[in-house]
Amino acid sequence: MILQHNYPLKPHNTFALDVFAEQFVSISSEEELREVFRSEQGARPVFVLGGGSNVLFTQNVQGLVCKIALTGIRIVRETAETLDVECAAGEGWDDVVRTAVQQNWGGIENLSLIPGSIGAAPVQNIGAYGVELKDVLVSVQGMMRDTGEMRTLTQEECKFGYRDSIFKRDLRNKFVITSVMMRLRKNPTANNLHTSYGAIREELTKLFPETPHESYTVHHVSEAVRSIRRSKLPDPAVLGNAGSFFKNPEVSRNVYERLHAEHPAMPVFVLDSGKVKIPAAWLIEQTGWKGRKDGDAGMHAQQALVLVNYGNATGQDLVRLSERVRADVFAKFALQLETEVNIV
Repeated sequence: MILQHNYPLKPHNTFALDVFAEQFVSISSEEELREVFRSEQGARPVFVLGGGSNVLFTQNVQGLVCKIALTGIRIVRETAETLDVECAAGEGWDDVVRTAVQQNWGGIENLSLIPGSIGAAPVQNIGAYGVELKDVLVSVQGMMRDTGEMRTLTQEECKFGYRDSIFKRDLRNKFVITSVMMRLRKNPTANNLHTSYGAIREELTKLFPETPHESYTVHHVSEAVRSIRRSKLPDPAVLGNAGSFFKNPEVSRNVYERLHAEHPAMPVFVLDSGKVKIPAAWLIEQTGWKGRKDGDAGMHAQQALVLVNYGNATGQDLVRLSERVRADVFAKFALQLETEVNIV
């Protein structure tokens, strides 16, 4: 391990915020991680950093920033129809998706082009276009920070919810993910693909007009999702952002009926639980924030759910703007928007 001081974190967060770590180290083995946590006991605080795609830094980070750089992908188990693939936490999420698509492994093609690392994916239970990580996750392996003990949690033990998991609650700042195991389908057919959500079917028809629906593969779905995301979402390498900044509110039927009576054009998704999900982007648009800026902080012109650093915004600038958006949505709809992004 090489310990570095006053280390710039701008390359390590997708908001491109110009902040510094008092100390910084990149971890490439479980033993190095264990050594870091041994040094944490009664001494410097340790902030664990993955891909930096779900964090908003509001200040320089005191103590040690520990960058998880564990790498490796391997097949652990294989049957005639499925394979269990273990991915180290430092692997890029979309790199793994690309590998799966190239191998014609099905299950995560709808999650194409999501930024961040494998290790951060279970924390958020990342999801897009009708698929969530929990749908394919078998288990998560990680280290307890206080003891250095390795533990394996099953899908059920992860207590997944909508952009939620045990890692954001009971195990927050107690457990560090070192690898994730997913069960993917070998050579999936068109019947196994999720193409009915949002604009996927329309995009497939546009991109592959000569391909019959029954011949679609994971490659076709992945390309359609990539095309849709590129048309709506800014590239963090070009424009600082962390993707969706707010969660879509989930409300009871009674709350939905009240809102629908006042706003009949409001789009909704009825969930299996009986609750109703309301697109936060639509709520934000109705308050006039889509495309608006305050200095270099703003809501993206193509996707109102995305908070953007247009150049020189600070983390505090971005937080202030997000609070103004939340206040206006609450004033108009009496709904409290929750953030997806971890504010530090």
